[in-house]
Amino acid sequence: MPMKHSTYSVIIIGSGIAGLYAAIKLSETVNLPDGILLLTKSQLSECNSRYAQGGIVGVLPENKPDSISLHIADTIKAGCGLCDFNVVKFISENSQYAIKDLMKYGVEFDRNDKNELNFTLEGAHSVRRILHVGGDATGYGIEKALVNKVKNDPVISSNITIYEQTLAADLLVDSKNKCRGVISYNSATKEYETVYAPVTILATGGTGQIYKYTTNPSVTTGDGLALGIRANAKIKDMEFIQFHPTALSLENDDSRFLISESVRGEGAKLINDKGEYFMENHPQKDLAPRDVVARAIYSQLSRGNRVFLDATLIEISKFKSRFPNIYKNCMDNGIDVTKDYIPVSPAAHYCMGGIKTEINGKTSIDNLYAIGEVACTSLHGANRLASNSLLECVVSAYELVNTLSNANLQPSNLIDEKIMKTIKKYTDDDLESNDETDAEELKQKLKNIMWENVGIIRTESSLLRALSEVNKLNAVFNEKDKCNSIEEYEFRNMLYVAKSIISAAMARKESIGAHYRADSIKPLPLNDKKIEDSADGAKVIA
Repeated sequence: MPMKHSTYSVIIIGSGIAGLYAAIKLSETVNLPDGILLLTKSQLSECNSRYAQGGIVGVLPENKPDSISLHIADTIKAGCGLCDFNVVKFISENSQYAIKDLMKYGVEFDRNDKNELNFTLEGAHSVRRILHVGGDATGYGIEKALVNKVKNDPVISSNITIYEQTLAADLLVDSKNKCRGVISYNSATKEYETVYAPVTILATGGTGQIYKYTTNPSVTTGDGLALGIRANAKIKDMEFIQFHPTALSLENDDSRFLISESVRGEGAKLINDKGEYFMENHPQKDLAPRDVVARAIYSQLSRGNRVFLDATLIEISKFKSRFPNIYKNCMDNGIDVTKDYIPVSPAAHYCMGGIKTEINGKTSIDNLYAIGEVACTSLHGANRLASNSLLECVVSAYELVNTLSNANLQPSNLIDEKIMKTIKKYTDDDLESNDETDAEELKQKLKNIMWENVGIIRTESSLLRALSEVNKLNAVFNEKDKCNSIEEYEFRNMLYVAKSIISAAMARKESIGAHYRADSIKPLPLNDKKIEDSADGAKVIA
């Protein structure tokens, strides 16, 4: 059966907040003669954004204790000085416009009894500046409003074609380093399609499924990042993987439901099974930066101590109204937060690195843009400040639309030999992969390798061991281009991402932020080291 060919003005890969917001703004402000194609690997509403509990930063004029300069300082401090100052400043300055725009699209942020926006506190923030939807359902609330806009606004919906259950298998990049579109793969029909467009936007989210324990949903397999790597786009900061300190940790259950940092912001404290509140030694205590808290918990677990979150310190009516989903999940698992401690442990949560971009998503490949977690604008540096990511999604998408507002979005018919070679990979029967592998089994092996060797604490030997084991999996998989199933494509993509993380972690010899080398050539800052050694004078366990 011959491959179908189609043409659009813009292709957006990914249906999270970044992708949906970009689609809406493009539909409203840019001339789109051939419309937008929105590809989503699962269903329109299934994405990583949906599970964001923590909130979105809002540096707003009505919040008098806050200021742009304070937010910039907090962001750069959490990022260990590796943030791009101009990027941080731009995103902070534009946060008020991003929040107002989301409200215009139907996002209802939580308010207090005076009907004022309710600002909350999270780790490493110096003041209350976090906005929430539904207490602990911010990502879901924003996503739901944007999906509703895409589906039900007649002007916007008429501009957007949605392909569900469709993955981008490859980018079409010509010999002049210009992206001309994608090869798509529909997992339901098993059909491929060549889609041409003068602009392609990657908004595919994160990489959490690279690790055994993650707060991310099953769809976050680094697909967009792998597309960029395969196309030789510049990649940056892949060693910086943020492990969220507090994910619900149940016996005989590998899933990790996120216990938002906001719970600690409202007064909960970390405690071990000896009854010690072990974060008391840090100046910011339980609201220290995530990398510090994650390593402190890891150190406790390495000594054989169990770790809990003592939420009994929060008045129960406040807990139930502020964290309804967390309350329900705990109760469903037999944890009564009025009297029981919540068992927690760290889990892979966010990738600070990604495809290197400018603030508007522009990559090193012409006509290819990346926004959201798949991109690295250098906002986050070595460690993301809580709730900055949703803000970055919106501001970067807005700037991308501004960039394209005067662009000529007429497709080019000049398809060169390099693009034809890419298409041939997916049409030539001689290249068909008949040897189907057990992709799910291979995924689990990869996730174990990454967790055990490229996790919260790393060494040269653990990284070399990981590289060797990943190369063995790659040999079993036989480096396929064309795959038999979406699971195989996901595993292929996970391999690319895993090797990128390992390579970056090997190259950076010093410990900084979320990248901790037990064999570091530089010592940890004093406050961080004090946490690692606090409970009983024990050394950090590599």
